Amino acid sequence: MIIVGGSSSRDLAKEMSNILGCAYIQAATTKFPDGECYTRIDKESLNDDLVIVQNTYPDSNLIEMFLLQDAVKKMGAKRITLVIPYFGYARQDRVFKPGEPESAKVMAKHLGMVCDRVFTVDIHKESILDYFDCPHKDLKAAPAIADHFKTKGIDLVLSPDLGAKDRAKAVGERLGVPYDHLEKVRLSGSDVKISPAQMDCDGKNVLIVDDMISTGGTIVAAKQALAEAGAKSVSVACTHGLFVNNALERLTGNALEAVLCCNTLENEVSHISVAGIISDALKEKW
Repeated sequence: MIIVGGSSSRDLAKEMSNILGCAYIQAATTKFPDGECYTRIDKESLNDDLVIVQNTYPDSNLIEMFLLQDAVKKMGAKRITLVIPYFGYARQDRVFKPGEPESAKVMAKHLGMVCDRVFTVDIHKESILDYFDCPHKDLKAAPAIADHFKTKGIDLVLSPDLGAKDRAKAVGERLGVPYDHLEKVRLSGSDVKISPAQMDCDGKNVLIVDDMISTGGTIVAAKQALAEAGAKSVSVACTHGLFVNNALERLTGNALEAVLCCNTLENEVSHISVAGIISDALKEKW
């Protein structure tokens, strides 16, 4: 097995190769003067199973993935596995308004043209993977998040809403602490109360877990509500730290105990590694 690291996932790909004890190749990716992507695999040939580790977000990384697929195929790769830590366009999984494309389906169909297996991590909706005609699996980051917080004195794990309660459950059960979800109760046209659905957070160290953080608005509101409800501390961890529009600065400026994400998207707070989870999946027979 040979692991090829795309430009979006260098550190994650290197860590995976170390865990698996296999060869690692870093794709040499640059841009032409006009902004177009150029990439190259610095090998004469590839007569082995290939694993490409690369995000499909933002658009430039998606183009790089397409080019890497073509390159390794032409170089004689036996089988090609795509590891997509963060799958772009997953939130546009259906037509919401007339005239819109099914973006997630389009991306999956095109990526699936040159691959034999696909792994994602906490994809927004697992049903998107059914658009691939090859074996596919979505891996869960909850164990890695829980393990990171095992020694942090967490008393309660919360998800931002009912839809993400399974993630809170997975992290809470691994930590051996209670879990719950936050509920929004509209008090008036402008006032909203956010609080745990059932659990009392008074005097507790609370961990909020989510699949992704984009603007961070929900987390800021939740932190304020939990502080008012008597929480001793509030930490937040997500799989994918998008942190758009200065979201990370907003979060770190709101007296949160910790703001962390997994290394699916590499940034200054991506200290929770999913390399082991992905490596274990790659070892499975197929």
